[in-house]
Amino acid sequence: MPRKVSHVSPADHDIVTAAVADAERHTSGEIVTVIAAKSNDYDDVALVWASVIAFIAMSVIALFPEFYRGLYDRFTGGWGHELTANQWLGTVIAVGVLKWIGVWLILLWRPLRLWLTPRAILAGRVRARAVDLFKVGTEAKTLGRTGVLLYVSLKEHRADIVADEAIAAKVAPDVWGDAMATLIERIRAGQPGEGMAEAVRQMGVVLAQHFPKGDDNPNELPDRLIEL
Repeated sequence: MPRKVSHVSPADHDIVTAAVADAERHTSGEIVTVIAAKSNDYDDVALVWASVIAFIAMSVIALFPEFYRGLYDRFTGGWGHELTANQWLGTVIAVGVLKWIGVWLILLWRPLRLWLTPRAILAGRVRARAVDLFKVGTEAKTLGRTGVLLYVSLKEHRADIVADEAIAAKVAPDVWGDAMATLIERIRAGQPGEGMAEAVRQMGVVLAQHFPKGDDNPNELPDRLIEL
């Protein structure tokens, strides 16, 4: 039986669910909230770092061969035989391979891998994951195309908002800036539930301005916080 995912406390679930329900009392918009541990494993980033370090190591040996030949002689006590060109090339390649494996093993530690990932890549991967989740669970799931997804990725300390076409046509992405700023600030303070709830409240204000509550407006998407 798979282990239940739990990134936040039951109290946080209640806070976010209540915030979504309250926000939707004043708008025909439908807010979906999702929180995940991470958006990507960044295996390609580790691969690039390992390859770069290995290439640099081999390049340094190639640029300063006499220095490294001297190290070889000191290591063998002067009793080692003179390496042929092919043997020297094989040694350089072996050093590169060992460097590659060493860096790859070090970067199996996820916090370091995340730290070495450029901010633009982190933001891009979080955005891509948010869009994927939006397409699966929110896009075109409401009659008026008024669904909006609030996505939080904890390891990256990043979040994103993706809106359906009716909302995107009236609300520019930068309008969500205050909600996002509040959310990120609370996440960094270790309060993801409070941050998401406050972001939802601010999103609700924006949605109520452009999509006020109608007479016939069923609850088409779940109010509960979804954990991945």
